[in-house]
Amino acid sequence: MEFDKELDTKGLNCPLPLLRLKMMMPELQSGEVVRVLATDPAAHLDFGVFSEKAGHEILDYYQEADVYLFYIRKA
Repeated sequence: MEFDKELDTKGLNCPLPLLRLKMMMPELQSGEVVRVLATDPAAHLDFGVFSEKAGHEILDYYQEADVYLFYIRKA
């Protein structure tokens, strides 16, 4: 899947992956996609709630080995 920016939060635990994502969102234009790499198993919960409340869309989410990959489109 194509993306505009990448955010590597591997090795960080809650709430740091979410905070880093929140800090990056103002850098994106509406409709752009960020790919987030995370190792925190709770990241999907945090990103899901954040995206729902902010109006962003999680386009895809899957796991490769011990890394979770998220593709999130900015509202």
